[in-house]
Amino acid sequence: MTATTTRPLTVQEAIETRVSIRKFVQEPMNQGDLREILRLATLAPSANNVQTWRAAVIQNPELQVKLQEVSYNQAQITSAPAVIVVYSDMEDALDTLEDTLPATMSEADRQARAAGFRGRFQDQDVAQRGQWGLTQANIAFGYLMLAARSLGYDTVPMLGFQPEKVRELLGLPEHVQFVGLLPIGKRAEDGFPHHRHSVERVVKFY
Repeated sequence: MTATTTRPLTVQEAIETRVSIRKFVQEPMNQGDLREILRLATLAPSANNVQTWRAAVIQNPELQVKLQEVSYNQAQITSAPAVIVVYSDMEDALDTLEDTLPATMSEADRQARAAGFRGRFQDQDVAQRGQWGLTQANIAFGYLMLAARSLGYDTVPMLGFQPEKVRELLGLPEHVQFVGLLPIGKRAEDGFPHHRHSVERVVKFY
């Protein structure tokens, strides 16, 4: 399948029309659109460009049923044509740090930059490093939802699942930390309208 030819939404339109959707049209994801959504999400910023985010894309109905079972049987897991499991792998990010450094840097500068960054975490345990990586991956999760909406798709961010069982189901390393599950597809319901605090309620100006 080729990517959609409809006009992508602007950033403002994507933000204003994004709502959580739990019932999806029963049709497969356009694979060109799916790859473009994932590509856009990888453009999210991260400290030192370390890019700790990783994703597992599930489009296998049998696997989705198993994922639903370890996600408290929430129906959106199997209603959606795809589920994106977003997680952070700080250990892999540290091991492959040189891959994220600019090619224009000299080899000596690359090695020094990588060593300096790794040194910041040498006294932390895996869980502590993982928590830092998770803060970076959360940024990509937000990008992912807006990228999906910009191409006419809908999502619902999920934290209601059993992490250890999801790790086992997907064969992921024990040290990875999950950002969330993201069912994605075309909406088959309207969802709830936005009900948010005003800017004045949540912002202080100095």
